[in-house]
Order: sequence, then structure tokens, then C-alpha cells
Amino acid sequence: MSHTGTKHLTIKSLAKDDRPREKLVGKGRQTLSDAELIAILLRSGSREETALQLAQKMLNASKNSIHELAKLQINDLKKFKGVGLTKAVTIAAALELGRRRADSATSEKPKVLNSHQAFQYISPRLSDLPHEEFWVLFLNRANQVLHSECVSKGGVSGTLVDVRLILKPAIESLSTSIIVAHNHPSGSIRPSQQDISLTKKIKEAARLVDIALQDHIIIGENTYYSFSDQGTL
Repeated sequence: MSHTGTKHLTIKSLAKDDRPREKLVGKGRQTLSDAELIAILLRSGSREETALQLAQKMLNASKNSIHELAKLQINDLKKFKGVGLTKAVTIAAALELGRRRADSATSEKPKVLNSHQAFQYISPRLSDLPHEEFWVLFLNRANQVLHSECVSKGGVSGTLVDVRLILKPAIESLSTSIIVAHNHPSGSIRPSQQDISLTKKIKEAARLVDIALQDHIIIGENTYYSFSDQGTL
């Protein structure tokens, strides 16, 4: 018995100006859609669909959001038919480069003067993670970020934090103040009792060495909770 079905177009069967790579060269990278850029990274699709169709399927599964796509781990990407380890690693590497480019947009030490600026600074490091991480921003007297550091990594529901790992680099870098931040993979920004207790513990310990705790930021889904703004610091 013979079977008939819709034949999928290959990239080469498209008009030359519509092929992602040729389009990028001829018209500039800004003219390409997200799916077309991902298709270039994929290079090829599967027997059932082109790289462009596969790229669109991946975006559709990620709510048509690069932000959501960036949350997928290597094994998640490999679940798409036609995406092996090499393609998954290529996509993950490209998305990480995008994050790092945003981080290094300026060589001048950034100033953090309020909770929103702290959120903007630390969010790229935390918003895509499937597990909790606890970060510290070390600030000088002018509120410039001397450096930032992850002091703890945990699971989906929490991470253990040793206050000594916060104060040691703060003292060594001659920081006058710090801002701490961690993410909630669930997307909720409501502080737990453990978050509240830890904040008090860090504040009291830092005060003993003349270092001020300016804020504790909890990162959720494109939003945040600020202990300072809420008057709970």
C-alpha cells in the first residue's frame, strides 16, 4: 500500500533571498526572525522537517520567547527530534554568549543605586536557572560594583548559605556595602521564613565588620522582591 503526504520543503528549495544564511549575508542579521537565526545554528533539520521548521517548533514550545528557550537545559533541547548533542550545545553556547555580551556592554564599573538597578544587574545570571543560586554584589563607597560572586548553589527549593563565604571576599575587596540576591525557580518572589532569617543573620554579621547590607533581592519570573523596598531589611 502506498502512502501520500505533504512533502516538506528543504532550505535549498526556498528562494535564495529567503534562505536564512543567504538572507543574513545579503540583507543583514537584523532582518532575520528568531526562528531563522536558530535555523542557522541548527544547520539541518530532520527527515520530516527543515531546520527552519524545527527552529519554529522549538520556539513554539518556548512560548515564542528566546527568554524561555534560554531556560532549557541540554537534555531538554535534545528532546526535539533532529536535535542531537552538537546542536543542543551550539544553541546553549549562543544563548550564553548573548547573556555575556549584555553583561560586558560597558567596561566602567556599574553603579547600583536602587533595587531596580540591582535587579537589572543580577537578573541575567539568575532568571534562567532551574535551581537556586545565591549571589553577592560587592560595592565600594560610590555604590559601584567591584565584582559579583556566586557563594552557593542548591536545588529547586533552596540553597544553603555560609555567611563567612560572603564576608571574606567583602573584607578582602574592601567593600563598604553588599547586596545579596537569589532566585526562586518557581517564579514566586514571596520570601520564605528561611530567607527572612538569613537576611537578618547576614545584616548583623556584616555590621560587625562595618559593612552595610543594602538589600536582599529575590528574583522571580521577570520580577523581583526587595527587602529594602518592602521595609523588611
